[in-house]
Amino acid sequence: MQEPDGHPTAPQETAQQETGVTATDLACRRGDRVLFRGLSLALSPGETLQVAGHNGIGKSSLLRILAGLAPAYAGTVRVRGTVGLLDERPALDAALPLGRALAFWARLDGAGDDGMLEELGLAHLLDVPVRYLSTGQKKRAAFARLIGQRARVWLLDEPLNGLDRAAVALAEALTARHCAGGGVAVIASHQPFGIAGLRRLALQDYAA
Repeated sequence: MQEPDGHPTAPQETAQQETGVTATDLACRRGDRVLFRGLSLALSPGETLQVAGHNGIGKSSLLRILAGLAPAYAGTVRVRGTVGLLDERPALDAALPLGRALAFWARLDGAGDDGMLEELGLAHLLDVPVRYLSTGQKKRAAFARLIGQRARVWLLDEPLNGLDRAAVALAEALTARHCAGGGVAVIASHQPFGIAGLRRLALQDYAA
């Protein structure tokens, strides 16, 4: 791809230009109940948004709509760039040792990073079946899977649940690094998330 003056566009610039999330007048319905309506947002490369609100208000539903996994009751969504969703289901085969479970996705994603496993404190757990991992270890493994996807848009559903203080700081640092590289992150969480420039959306402001 070339810029108008004929000079090639740098790969990182191209990725940033193609990254973003826009939603307009969204409404979400669960069963007979409308959870929220009239919600609009726009995120450009490098931006992070925390969606806050009490349990059951629709935080997870919003992320699933943005991910294309659930339809909006009303409104439109446009996501530019590949999407990675991290939620309470790590998408790792519980019967496999962690190393083999991650290797399965690495083959599909065409990525692998032993250094990242060290940083996430997982390198010594690769022979342990996923089902025996603690909640925090599974969450860190889910981050390893997410990073391996090389997705430009991160959708993080309660990413700090089950993490100790050190793991919380690591999750915040990884998200900050992702956005510093031109990525976008939408974080659904009732817990504080420490990252510079974080924007906040109170979902109760859009409650139906």
